[in-house]
Amino acid sequence: MNPGFPERRNRAAVNDVLIVDDEEDIRELLELSLLRMGLGADTAGSLTEARAKLESANYRLCFTDMRLPDGDGLDLVEHIQRHRPTLPVAVITAFGSIETAIRALKLGAFDFVTKPIELQVFRRLVHHALKLQHPCVPETVSDDPDTRWRGLVGRSPAMASLRGLIEKFARNQAPVFIQGESGTGKEVIARLIHSLGARAAGPFVPVNCGAIPPELMESEFFGYRKGSFTGASADKDGLFQAANGGTLFLDEVADLPLSMQVKLLRAIQERAVRPVGAQAEQPIDVRILSASHRDLAKLVSENRFRQDLYFRINVLALPVPPLRERLEDIPDLVGHLLARLAERDGSPVHTLSPNAFSALRQYSFPGNVRELENLLERACALAENDEITVEDLGINRTAISNLPLMAIAPAEEERGNETTAEAAADMEEISDDERAQVFKALDETRWNRTAAARKLGMTLRQLRYRLQKWGVE
Repeated sequence: MNPGFPERRNRAAVNDVLIVDDEEDIRELLELSLLRMGLGADTAGSLTEARAKLESANYRLCFTDMRLPDGDGLDLVEHIQRHRPTLPVAVITAFGSIETAIRALKLGAFDFVTKPIELQVFRRLVHHALKLQHPCVPETVSDDPDTRWRGLVGRSPAMASLRGLIEKFARNQAPVFIQGESGTGKEVIARLIHSLGARAAGPFVPVNCGAIPPELMESEFFGYRKGSFTGASADKDGLFQAANGGTLFLDEVADLPLSMQVKLLRAIQERAVRPVGAQAEQPIDVRILSASHRDLAKLVSENRFRQDLYFRINVLALPVPPLRERLEDIPDLVGHLLARLAERDGSPVHTLSPNAFSALRQYSFPGNVRELENLLERACALAENDEITVEDLGINRTAISNLPLMAIAPAEEERGNETTAEAAADMEEISDDERAQVFKALDETRWNRTAAARKLGMTLRQLRYRLQKWGVE
């Protein structure tokens, strides 16, 4: 018995997979391949025949050609999505018809294979699809909603919609582009898509595209062979190979240089990579998830991001709502974050005063959930008892940071005989935008004034005067 699938009696007599193709040779080839995997197969040569079989029998997977005598494979994908939404359906398309395959993925197809069909690719797809019925789910994911959605907190309609999309996309192999502001939890969402899908037992490899030097990108993504350049003393696999059988998460994908975008596009389309210094390509089995806080469509229009790569990674779009659009989730988020901080620090769980809750609900959170976590962490450190007050949050002064930011020009060296009048004159030159940058620097340095002044390029005395003028103790 094939160890990749759950045991079932008389497996070959059970029709696990429906194959829909008008070419008899293709149907026989795939049926034989499935039988060798210990799976039963049923076949249909037309759209009408396929619909009839779907009404009279239950299947665990369906393959359909895109061109059928009486219709289109896309019609069958839509039919299955309407009547059998939990049935994975994969499409068979001609080589070079990636655009058609992407249309099928957008309609809900699980994945696609191209003609001529490579049986190794076909068997791998079958393996992933059938694991949706018997997933190998990590211990961190369970049927308990509180555990299943750990890290994705909130009961607002926006979060309910987001969870629905995550579950839907997890049942797919198509690339997903996660669009959201900084601090909204894009990597948390990517991990959930991976953990709830057929690749849960495989690796999840996150990479910050903006953190890799351009000259090292090719070797980091695709690996290299010994002797391919100075310092290459041994073969090394790249990020694609590390994610083989699992998911590669490309965070801040907009930061990729155009030269690397071309190579990434080829790797995704061909499902193969060529390590630096290698003579041949290596097949890869990787699902691509990507994310950015920037508007990729706008970058495409400005010729700063390749349109073909944009279409390839944006097959399924997943917008993430900012915190200011779901402020009703604040109580749940606060409870979750305070409990996590207490567990981390081994301290009692703090609570918020009513006024502190009110202040949080009125704040727009430009830094989203990450900013809320930072606020609470600082407040826990400042609170004199287990109850956090408005003063502990510093929400009034922090709220100023919602204003647009601009760089503060380096201040003059501190003058030992600086007078109050001179400082006041200096204060008149500080705009609201610059004031926002002051509080931003203070937040980033955990209100270490010496470090914040150094970060801002001003003297400690100048910073102290500003804070005194603004009524900040």
